[in-house]
Amino acid sequence: MANSTRTIHVDYLARVEGEGAIDLRIRNDRVASIRLRIFEPPRLFEALLVGRGYAEVPDIVARICGICPIAYQMSAVHAIENAFGVRVDGQLRALRRLIYCGEWIASHALHVVMLHAPDFLGFPDAIAMAHEHGDAVRRGLALKKAGNALLRVLGGREVHPVNVRVGGFHRLPGQAELVPVEATLREARENAIELVRWVASFPFPEFERDYEFVALRHADEYPFNEGRLVSSRGIDIDVSGFDSEFEERQVPHSTALHAFVRRRGAFLVGPLARYAVNFDRLPEPVRVLAGEIGLGPICRNPFRSIVVRALEIVFACEEALRLIAAYEPPERAGVPVEPAAGVGFGCTEAPRGICWHRYAIDADGTIREARIVPPTAQNQTSIEADLEALSAPLVNASDDVIRHHCECGVRNHDPCISCAAHFLTLTVDRT
Repeated sequence: MANSTRTIHVDYLARVEGEGAIDLRIRNDRVASIRLRIFEPPRLFEALLVGRGYAEVPDIVARICGICPIAYQMSAVHAIENAFGVRVDGQLRALRRLIYCGEWIASHALHVVMLHAPDFLGFPDAIAMAHEHGDAVRRGLALKKAGNALLRVLGGREVHPVNVRVGGFHRLPGQAELVPVEATLREARENAIELVRWVASFPFPEFERDYEFVALRHADEYPFNEGRLVSSRGIDIDVSGFDSEFEERQVPHSTALHAFVRRRGAFLVGPLARYAVNFDRLPEPVRVLAGEIGLGPICRNPFRSIVVRALEIVFACEEALRLIAAYEPPERAGVPVEPAAGVGFGCTEAPRGICWHRYAIDADGTIREARIVPPTAQNQTSIEADLEALSAPLVNASDDVIRHHCECGVRNHDPCISCAAHFLTLTVDRT
């Protein structure tokens, strides 16, 4: 119809340091605009850190995200140690990788099975899906439990762990504590392999995007805690150089900042980016499994991110078992830490992508400035571009069809957004 305008509002999309929605405007059978709005309140965590002692930071930032507390803790301790000139090596470093394995297993299992899989199988939620795919749901819950077991032993508890500190840990696990966890992880590895094969069989839309992938890259490891910031289009910098290549901007339709590559635009962090940048760093069994299910070293289809997440669960199980087998309790739970005035930078790989921290610290260890760039802020612009590309061929479809595809497009990227996305209401304004 000539000069027709159709506006679709999707409220509320998600909880990601706030709430989100989608506004889609179709004019004359073409997508005129699409906006991912995040109703994010003031970022009080950064303000709360100012004036606090450095030792308080890990426990405070753990509360930023209930799904990925380790990511915030690890980025924080790395940044503070960078400012103080502290280096954590050996078994303490290995334990940090081990607790990160727990977070990846638990977070990815939650997203893959409970939040993402129902989209592909035509179910409104995981509870309804369980009636026909009970074994898959049970495997997902068992994987979540295995990840939580690692968080409990190393972090002191499963939610918002309290055992991480600058310089190491407050308490070391005994080898006897890891024995039952090791047995659980062996079973988890088999469950994860079955999960990969299950999700690889899903019907995926033929949809690809030419993302600029950004992830950490380590000299010889699939990255958790350390590495250089690398992109698929030539960026290769120390994490301290983040602002030289990336910028955050305020956009009129969202209270959340959007991140961009300077001079180019949107980029993508998270499983697809890690996989593309670090495929050669995966253990051989994981690379072989990827080949068996027909996944090459680069995946540009965001719907297939569910497969990459499942592969990362297998990797995390393999890595956790390797670390436990090599574990010998160190003499001390942490290295000596002496406060010093300075600025420190830290960046680690949350399940959803790079989590970047910067702290300016006074000589007595008091935090003077704090800045945190979460994965969600970095992915928002790419998610909007995905939604535009997904909506374009559907402009003549019903509102329900458009809404469903947009919801799926968001859930491809971020489990924090996915949490509430099953409970959307849709208001349509037709002109």
